Amino acid sequence: MNTYGGYGAGGPGMSGPMQGSTGPNEHETVGAYALGILDDAEATAFEAHLATCEWCAQQLDELAGMEPMLAALADLPGTGTPAIGESLSAKPSPRLAEKLVDEVAERRAQKRRRSMYMVAAAAALIVGGPLVSVAATGGEDSGGNRPLQASSPAQEAFQNMPDRVTATDPETEVSATVAMQEKAWGTDAVLELKNVKGPEKCSLIAVGKNGERETLSNWSVPNWGYGVPNATTEQGKNPLYIQGGAAFSPNEIDHFEVMTFDGELLVEIDA
Repeated sequence: MNTYGGYGAGGPGMSGPMQGSTGPNEHETVGAYALGILDDAEATAFEAHLATCEWCAQQLDELAGMEPMLAALADLPGTGTPAIGESLSAKPSPRLAEKLVDEVAERRAQKRRRSMYMVAAAAALIVGGPLVSVAATGGEDSGGNRPLQASSPAQEAFQNMPDRVTATDPETEVSATVAMQEKAWGTDAVLELKNVKGPEKCSLIAVGKNGERETLSNWSVPNWGYGVPNATTEQGKNPLYIQGGAAFSPNEIDHFEVMTFDGELLVEIDA
C-alpha cells in the first residue's frame, strides 16, 4: 500500500492516522488521493470507497486545489519535487505532502472560525436591532412592558436642532413640532408627535412652496398611542420622535403635514 495514503485531514472523529494500525484506513487516503500520488490500484480502490462515503467526498472537495499548490511549490529549492511542467504523479517527500495537507486543514479551520465570528456578529445585531428600533419609535422595551430610559437618536437630534415649528390641530387635537436643520443635500427634520391614538399608520410630508410634496418618513402608531396625557401606560404618555429628510432646503418648504395612510390630515405645521 502506498505510504502516502496516511496523509489527510483524518476520518470522522479522528485527527490523523490511527495509532497502532499497520496502515492507513480508507478515510485517511483522501489526502494522498487529492495530491494525485496514489498508484492506479490504490486510486481505483479509494474511488470505490468514495462512491459510498459522504465524509470523504466532503473532505476531497475541501482539499481540491492541493495539486496546483504542489505545482506552485515544485520549483522551490530543496523540495525534491519535479519542476513545473513535469509529471505531478511523482511522489513528493512525506514531509512536503504532510505540510501541504496540514496547511489546507489550517486554512479550513480559519474559515470555520471566521464563519463563527460572522454568525456571532449577526446574532448581536439581531438581538440589538429591535431595541434600537423601539427606541426610535417612542419608548418601550422588547416585551412592551415599560419605557426605555435612554433617549432615542431621533430624540437627541431633536433636542440639538434649534429651528422648530409647532402646531396643534383644533379638531384632531394632535400636536406636532418639527425641528429642522439645513444640510448640503436638503433638510434634516425630526418630528415630535403628541396626542395621537392608534392603531394607525402615518406619514410626515413636506410641502414645498412650489406645490411639490415629499414624504420624509412613515410609521405605525400602536394601540396605546403616543403622547396621550391620560394614557394608562407610561409608553402611551411618551411622545413619538421620528427623523427623516427632504430634498427641499428649509426656505423652500411651505408647511409640513402629518397624514394617515387613509388620507386624513392629523395636523398641519407651517414652516
